[in-house]
Amino acid sequence: MNTKHVSLKELKVTPEITDEDRAIFASVISVKLADWQIKQIVTPSQICHRQEKILAVHWHPEFVPMNLISKRIETMFPNMEDELLIPTQHNELMSYGPYTGVEVDCYASGFNQKVQLLLHFENKKVENAHVLKSMLAHTFKYRTSQLFEFMDSITRPDEKKVHEAARETGADKELVELVKIYVTKIKTMLDENWADVPKASVKNKLIKNYFDALRPKFGNTVINRIQSYLKAIKSLVKTDFSLKFFYRATEIIEETRSLGGCVVIPHPEEFWPILLAKYDVDGIEVWNPQSQRYTDFLISVVNEQNINRNSGNKEILIFMGDDCHMSEKTKPIETQDPAKAAREIGLQPAWNDLNIRKKLIIAGINRQSVINEYRARLAG
Repeated sequence: MNTKHVSLKELKVTPEITDEDRAIFASVISVKLADWQIKQIVTPSQICHRQEKILAVHWHPEFVPMNLISKRIETMFPNMEDELLIPTQHNELMSYGPYTGVEVDCYASGFNQKVQLLLHFENKKVENAHVLKSMLAHTFKYRTSQLFEFMDSITRPDEKKVHEAARETGADKELVELVKIYVTKIKTMLDENWADVPKASVKNKLIKNYFDALRPKFGNTVINRIQSYLKAIKSLVKTDFSLKFFYRATEIIEETRSLGGCVVIPHPEEFWPILLAKYDVDGIEVWNPQSQRYTDFLISVVNEQNINRNSGNKEILIFMGDDCHMSEKTKPIETQDPAKAAREIGLQPAWNDLNIRKKLIIAGINRQSVINEYRARLAG
């Protein structure tokens, strides 16, 4: 089906919210797991019989229970001998075993850019972390507001972002109007059911997931075009999203240090300037499923910094980030993003890449050495 040749009337789309609309909305916001979803969660994409050391300090449980995540990890790594696993939900502290972590959005004032930091703690160190928890609650609420900016950019008439995104993706008037009608419905249903909507569902991907649920109705061709258009608008919204309400990176780091926590820089490929800021961090993520291009170079940068560090300064540790989002495992296979679905907690192929391994050996670094050193710092 091609929206260029099909009118809205033929597509049977009306502004009125139907029972079908409400059913889709309820399924998209739900965090309850069906049996088939649980089966997908506990069944990993592969079994790594030869990997005995598991290091994962950048992954997102989202709404998936930790006991199911644990089953997946144990199945995937049946010969696991040692592990350091710390979840890093976006702007929300979560614990797994003896450790608590979070990936926090913050503001790097020196180069006027949003960055993210991974914070890690022993559980007991954040039991009374009232200031940090308040900072994260503020950041979570503000970050969530981006969804409403996203929806407003689509539904407001003559919105500049709509025209720019339509031009960029080749979206015609009918497709733009189709998206506007559905996003207006989604916004209305969000408002009507706000008290009962799980806060974990209030994020940009709510829109993406809703339209994915419409694939049986409109077909892949139409929905793929819609998703391309939505992605373009989301990118424009993120670009214009105000940074002034985020806490500064230095404030987040200072509060973390005051609690005895540790800090790692993720996504360095996205945030190059942060490497020049000389922040007080424990480690740098040199590989990530989204950031693989400069791994060799980043290892060299870390090694050089360690060689030239002042006496008494601790070494910068090297981390790999699997950046696994567990909610992707709960979607029907046909609507999963293949690249995201391939991510697994603790699966970081770069550790076994022969070229990368050579650099790591020269630096005296391997999974076990990082596990040992970071565990000691977390306990310090």
